[in-house]
Amino acid sequence: MIASLQGVVQHLAPGEVLLEVGGVGYAVSVPLALTEHAARIGEPMFLHTRMIVREESLSLYGFETAEERELFDLLLQVNGVGPRLALSVISHASLDRLQTAVARNQPDLLSGIPGVGRKTAEKIIFQLRDKVGVALMPSAELLEADRDVLGVLTTLGYSLVEAQSAVQALPADAPKDVEERVKLALRYLSAR
Repeated sequence: MIASLQGVVQHLAPGEVLLEVGGVGYAVSVPLALTEHAARIGEPMFLHTRMIVREESLSLYGFETAEERELFDLLLQVNGVGPRLALSVISHASLDRLQTAVARNQPDLLSGIPGVGRKTAEKIIFQLRDKVGVALMPSAELLEADRDVLGVLTTLGYSLVEAQSAVQALPADAPKDVEERVKLALRYLSAR
């Protein structure tokens, strides 16, 4: 299993990066935003990856964050959603938009994504609510500090679900300082 790649960008196409790692070029399918804004030919790049093995193919999908990769994995668990459609959802819907759609049961927020009709949007919402449950924020309005806390916790190796649970468990009177919020979240996670 290839869980991550770090190398030099050799070629870019919409939704695909050719990453040279130790003299080997890996074709990696990525969210559109990555090839449009984040990647430059000749520059180093690190990707969190998911390898999908099918009878007729071996494919790599890459993401800037572990959070995106975890969302990709959750989307793959939805009946009728394959890797290409999951990547399309991630390419066209931010995590906030997805959280809002799930929390408010609004499939219309997702049905405009290429390849996602109303029925598929309803399945995605149902499955994400079922899989993630209370870990999704009740509204898309997160403190900027909480976004940073989520990023720190996922970087430390906690899953998105664990990180969101820890952020939700922060007391209402918790300091707004990111460092203090991370300490409180880590205390919560170590006590579980």
